[in-house]
Amino acid sequence: MHEDTLESGAYGGMSLIWFPVGHNDGQPASSLLTLVCGTKGLSPDEHILGRPGHVRHLQGLRRYLAATVGVSAWVKHDPTNLGQSVPKIIQEQHPQFSRVYSRYGNYIYCAVEVPKDPEKAEVVVAALLDLYAWERNWTPLKAASGEITAFRNALRKHLFPRVEKEQLVGLLRERRFVVLQGPPGTGKTRMAKQVLRDSFQEKGRSVQFHPAVTYETFVSGIMPAVSEKSLAFTVSPGWLVQAIRDAQDGEFLLHVDEINRADLSRVLGEAIYLFEPREIASGELGSVRLPQELDDGTRDLTMPQGLYVLGTMNTADRSIAILDMAVRRRFAFVDIWPDIEVVANQGIELATEAFSRLQDIFVQYSPDDALALVPGHSYFLAESEPELRNRLVFELIPLLREYLLDGRLGSCDSEIRAYIDWLEGEIANGVKG
Repeated sequence: MHEDTLESGAYGGMSLIWFPVGHNDGQPASSLLTLVCGTKGLSPDEHILGRPGHVRHLQGLRRYLAATVGVSAWVKHDPTNLGQSVPKIIQEQHPQFSRVYSRYGNYIYCAVEVPKDPEKAEVVVAALLDLYAWERNWTPLKAASGEITAFRNALRKHLFPRVEKEQLVGLLRERRFVVLQGPPGTGKTRMAKQVLRDSFQEKGRSVQFHPAVTYETFVSGIMPAVSEKSLAFTVSPGWLVQAIRDAQDGEFLLHVDEINRADLSRVLGEAIYLFEPREIASGELGSVRLPQELDDGTRDLTMPQGLYVLGTMNTADRSIAILDMAVRRRFAFVDIWPDIEVVANQGIELATEAFSRLQDIFVQYSPDDALALVPGHSYFLAESEPELRNRLVFELIPLLREYLLDGRLGSCDSEIRAYIDWLEGEIANGVKG
């Protein structure tokens, strides 16, 4: 608990408590490791308990324990909400801790049963202790610094859900219409093109939306045809109609880059009713009647079973609001987040440190809407350190300055300014060296 806490009596703030429980009513002996807010309230740790990054670190810890030792942890959405107890479904899973939950349920905000296996138990206990020390900003002993750094990087790796290409392809096969969404520089377009190349053997097409894309561009419209002697108007099939035709003979992937940069509801028009993945999968192919005939004389448009649509979308773009509920219901959305492993694997120390510091700032201090602005790993990738310095100076720093100018960073504004100062100093020192 906090170092200023009295040796006895009620206390407040963040504490780490280990509850041992003996045999009881047929339940085996066990123990529960928890993070708790003291019964006297948030003080003196309100700056920790109320910080957005505290619960984000705990969610990362939950994913870390599940991935490394297969242990489930529970985390309260808001540690400062002392009126909310541990959910009933969690209590029912661990009846041996019923007395703990009945007495301290409102104050516990992270709980994990310590495994019987000694090796797994050591991982769980070390992770909770290391995280507690990190949140208290303790400086590790030199002998343990390597272990602490490895744990923090492992936790950073699990701060956000990770999606592998194979998972995306599986979801695409199942749901047919999928949108990859995430901050700038997280490799959304790159992953979409990999799927087109590796899983569809290039049987597909990439198009890009922008504000000038219309229904006539995407579905069908009357377009001017200019010849040397005259001007005529012809019916032109749009990207969707062409993709539907191409999918008649087998699988075809339509990749729509920047799918949120056009008004998708207007672009689709009545064709939105074709996007019913469950009906298509069951063989009930939906049809719509178009306002005018296509170039082949038909007016009915049917979605084939072989067509898949994969969109990409930048969550930092303010235009994401145009994706209304009718559109969202028909697409599955997959979040793509920055990945520290990609940066660390290239072996440039400045890149890993700069990435880690910036991600920590966004995770710790940014409100939820600003978290979607965190620059992705591509801003930190380079073939050499001189190339990296150029990317940081001419790509990353201008992006951060634009965020600051637009007032989009909320409570992490001052931290980002300090980060830019630090980064410019590191770059200058590297150039001199």
